[in-house]
Amino acid sequence: MVNNSGAAASYRDLTPDLILDAVDGLGFRTDGRLLALNSYENRVYQIGIEDAAPLIAKFYRPGRWSDEAIMEEHRFAAELAEAEIPCAPALAGEDGRTLHEHGGFRFALFARLRGRAPELADRATLEWMGRFLARIHVVGSQRAFAARPTIDIASFGEEPREFLLQAHFVPPDLEAAWRSIVDLALDAVRRCFARAGDVASLRLHGDCHAGNVLWTDDGPQFVDFDDSRMGPAVQDLWMLLSGERDDMQRQLGWVLAGYEQFRDFDDRELHLVEALRTLRLIHYSAWIARRWDDPAFPVAFPWFDTPRYWQDRILELREQVALMDEPPLRPA
Repeated sequence: MVNNSGAAASYRDLTPDLILDAVDGLGFRTDGRLLALNSYENRVYQIGIEDAAPLIAKFYRPGRWSDEAIMEEHRFAAELAEAEIPCAPALAGEDGRTLHEHGGFRFALFARLRGRAPELADRATLEWMGRFLARIHVVGSQRAFAARPTIDIASFGEEPREFLLQAHFVPPDLEAAWRSIVDLALDAVRRCFARAGDVASLRLHGDCHAGNVLWTDDGPQFVDFDDSRMGPAVQDLWMLLSGERDDMQRQLGWVLAGYEQFRDFDDRELHLVEALRTLRLIHYSAWIARRWDDPAFPVAFPWFDTPRYWQDRILELREQVALMDEPPLRPA
């Protein structure tokens, strides 16, 4: 899955001159304007272009994805755009390629999309989101990824648990408590997956939260398919829900009212909502830990390396264990 061809390159070496030279090398004429956008896993910039709209340049984290995995991301977004689903597919150069290399870094260019955050407490917004997510899943179900992984218990729960313990990120005086609750949480996740049964797996956006949706008067625009993976359809739905149980059930009803206009939804997947949330919480801690040697991470997440962070994670997982033993959400 990982291509280490650029692993020796560090983001410390990703200078403004290198970034602008990379874009100029594809035949564009940059005007010197460069704005770093909010991204930690990759480095993403808005690049000024002479006599044209700015472009977005994404420089992929060295060693994370293979070339083929990145190309699968690009092809999926291109399929969605061809199906008239609003997103930003990678732009092809004169040679037809969408993945480029410069100075040891792999990168891609995208058109700049503009919009605002979606109002996820609004019924019309959630129904609209549901319709477009169903259309994404119709395309996503037409073929499988070959180089990109699946959202599952092993990669999002068991392996991150082992990494955090072996790398000694959990404070020693909290390790026993964290180990105990994460094991209880993973047992509860397994029970949820067992109750759901053999649900379908398809190509997903994978990280469909409000920050990856730009809203316009014409509806949603979906950005950042970097975490696109195989998995159950509900993975792209549950992050749209928030609040108390009654709130989430009402929001779920609105999302599914739109979704089922274009695609049937398997209600068994509702057993996975809190399980997927739990896996994301465990995976998130390990994601920060894996990137801790990137200077941007201690600055962005100064609370990570503190006892309070892990105390809060223990309480959070206890709450998740209780939620996973409750009946699943039902659309209201």
